Amino acid sequence: MGSKNKLKRFNQNLTFKNVIQPTREELVENKFALKGNWNKDFFKNDNPIVLELGCGKGEYTVYLAQEHPNKNFIGIDLKGARFWAGAKESLELELANVAFIRAQIELVTDLFAENEVDEIWITFPDPQIKFKRTKHRLTNPQFLAKYKTILKPEGYIHLKTDSEYMHGYTLGLLEGMGVEVAYAHHDLYTNAYAPKEATAIQTYYESIYLEQKKPITYLKFNLP
Repeated sequence: MGSKNKLKRFNQNLTFKNVIQPTREELVENKFALKGNWNKDFFKNDNPIVLELGCGKGEYTVYLAQEHPNKNFIGIDLKGARFWAGAKESLELELANVAFIRAQIELVTDLFAENEVDEIWITFPDPQIKFKRTKHRLTNPQFLAKYKTILKPEGYIHLKTDSEYMHGYTLGLLEGMGVEVAYAHHDLYTNAYAPKEATAIQTYYESIYLEQKKPITYLKFNLP
């Protein structure tokens, strides 16, 4: 994507009522007014809140919002030019249960209060295979601790990835923590009992992986 096109998308995001772009200072200094108030002040309802972390173009956020009008969906990504597509589509579809936040995932506990979130989706994250980059891996112990803080005790986390490494790393970590995994499969689309919520929507890159016969893995777990 050219820099001119990126700039155009950034500028359009500023006009989208479903896009929130807090400053880092606003978040780390606990000045983000929507923290703890998403239902009351943004969505104006008491429906469950579902996050898509590293949402990319927001394909899951938009699809799930259409399928579940009785839930609120929030896509989070630092790259606003990517989720511009999802934000624009949501407005065109008049989806009042969708929002996008431009922020770093590491600041998720500055965006949401304790037990404010009902469910989390992590779709095709960078596996960060190199050891020195493990601090950025979205299912490392530090990130899991953050998710546990904002999630309700019964809330589930979904991890869908084309990386066998990421799948195995996370599964091993959860087993070491004594976490009971609700569902795990290393080749999701070959399993007749795969949850519909995990197979009903495919991202652009996921469809490419499937064309290449690359297995898609899936985990569903909670952190009681």
